[in-house]
Amino acid sequence: MIPWDRGFANPLLTEWFEASEPNGMGKTAVVIGAGTGWDAELVADRGYQTIAFDISPTAVETAQRNHPDSKVQYVVADLLDQPAEWHHAFDLVVEIYTVQALPIRLQATAIQKVGELVAPGGALVVIATPRTEGQPDEEIKGPPWPLTRATVESFASAPDLRLIAFDESPKPTEPTALRWRAEFLRD
Repeated sequence: MIPWDRGFANPLLTEWFEASEPNGMGKTAVVIGAGTGWDAELVADRGYQTIAFDISPTAVETAQRNHPDSKVQYVVADLLDQPAEWHHAFDLVVEIYTVQALPIRLQATAIQKVGELVAPGGALVVIATPRTEGQPDEEIKGPPWPLTRATVESFASAPDLRLIAFDESPKPTEPTALRWRAEFLRD
C-alpha cells in the first residue's frame, strides 16, 4: 500500500489534456518521477511514445507491475544525471511534484535539467504545491519543499522556454489546499 497512490492520473494533468487536446501521435513524451505509473499511462493513452523514469528501482517495478500491458517504457534514471540522448528530445515533458521533493539547494539544478528535456516546439507541464512568497527556506520542513511562484516561473529561464499559462486550483480531496499548474513552450 502506497499512501500517495491515487489509483488514477493527477487530476490537474487530466484537466490539462482535456482543455488543450494535444495530439500525441508521432510525438514523444517523458514523465519525470514515474511513481506508480498513472500519469505516464494517461500520457501514453493520448498517443505519445512515452518514457517514465524514476530514481527508485522500486517505483519503476511498481509501475510495471501496475501496468503489465503498458506502452510506456519505464526506466530507472536520475533527473540530475539524465542520459545525453534525452537532451531536447521530448515533445511533452511532465513534471509533477518531483522538483519539490528535492532539497531546496538542488531545486535550481533540477529545474534546469527538466528544461533540457523539452524539444524545440515542445511543451512542459509543471504541477506543484505552492509556497508563500517570501517564506524563508529555513522555515520549510520538508520533504516536500513546496515551490514559490517565482520558482515555478524559473522553469522559463531555460533558453527559448517561455511560460504560456499559470493556473491555481484547489486540491480535489482538500479544497482549501491549492495546487499550481504551469505550461511552458520551447520556441
